[in-house]
Amino acid sequence: MNVERFLEGCRANDRKAQEMLYRSLASKMMAVCLRYANSQFEAEEILQAGFIKVFKNINQFAQKGSFEGWVRRIMVNTAIEVCRKITILQNIDEVNETELSGSQSFEIDQLEVKDLLKIIQELAIGYRLVFNMYAIEGFSHKEIAEKLNISESSSKSQLSRARIRLQEKIKKMEGELNGIRS
Repeated sequence: MNVERFLEGCRANDRKAQEMLYRSLASKMMAVCLRYANSQFEAEEILQAGFIKVFKNINQFAQKGSFEGWVRRIMVNTAIEVCRKITILQNIDEVNETELSGSQSFEIDQLEVKDLLKIIQELAIGYRLVFNMYAIEGFSHKEIAEKLNISESSSKSQLSRARIRLQEKIKKMEGELNGIRS
């Protein structure tokens, strides 16, 4: 993929270059959108909105770092915006640090990526947003709190509860897989 050639064309508003750039990145960016969306349709909407922002702001890409990383950040921010518009974060109780410090490790040996994606999509929107932002995108709790307009302890609570739900669902799914193989 010759991103430089596509970038020049996109900066000149060349529709063919935009299409080629879209085709080269759409599947990777769709995977990002699916982690945040409730459905395939919603992920497609996020993807389209994200690419509109990419093409509208392409001149702001300073070519410092990866273009794909820049596009990915736009997709994540677009997904967060869409999720905030669709639903209000769940009301959450503040949790104390002892509740958060419990062991939350679990095995995922037998699950495939599609199974994990399905489990993540089944999380409540607040849990899913915080989990994706923290565990996958690498945001700090402070950054999450600022972006979602919640407290840091609420972010920690959402993450803790998301991990607990994921652990429960993974154990259940692995139990079902073991039952099938027996």
